[in-house]
Amino acid sequence: MRKFVICVLLVSGICCAASKPHSVTFGKWTQIELIGEGGQPVELKIRALIVDGRTKEFVAGPPHEVTERTFVVQRVFRLNGSLPQEPGKIWWQWQRGGWLFTDRLSGKVQPVSLSDFDPEVSSVNWFRDYAAYCGISDDGKKTFAMVSQLGRRKPLLKRMLVTSPEMKSEICPAPAWERGPVRVVFQPGGGEKFSYEVRSRTVDVVEEEGEE
Repeated sequence: MRKFVICVLLVSGICCAASKPHSVTFGKWTQIELIGEGGQPVELKIRALIVDGRTKEFVAGPPHEVTERTFVVQRVFRLNGSLPQEPGKIWWQWQRGGWLFTDRLSGKVQPVSLSDFDPEVSSVNWFRDYAAYCGISDDGKKTFAMVSQLGRRKPLLKRMLVTSPEMKSEICPAPAWERGPVRVVFQPGGGEKFSYEVRSRTVDVVEEEGEE
């Protein structure tokens, strides 16, 4: 009987621990400076992502609510920009990072994998659990129309848009989403529009001609 009571108490303790609620909040906004193209400083507002009273990450921009318990938000971090010939000196530089997936129930924060995503150039537009953006090749000379889905390693869409020795965000602004049917519209460089319709949650994307 004693062993049975101990087992019941242990199971109850495990259940209580598993259902313990987590607190996920954001801190106050503060303004920082990023080093932009050409070494020019760029002002950006950031805030802390706080889980159970502890700062987990720093983030920028509004979060995108994926479900009633999960959201994504872009990370910002500090990188040591000190030169090797500068011993004893640390020069912290703020940098834009990738996107973070946060679960309010579990309190877990994990990075989102977006193929060919460039934090300095790619402007992501979210809809449901889909991310539409312009990806940049490793050598910086190619731009791709990209659609990715959370939980999938391969993108639903990857189409080359333009080849250029210098890639800038104005070449491909953030795509626009439409519903009924679900589709995403790209308009690189202010040129001709083209759209892709997402027919299902599988890799089934159909290209359609966009209207002028």
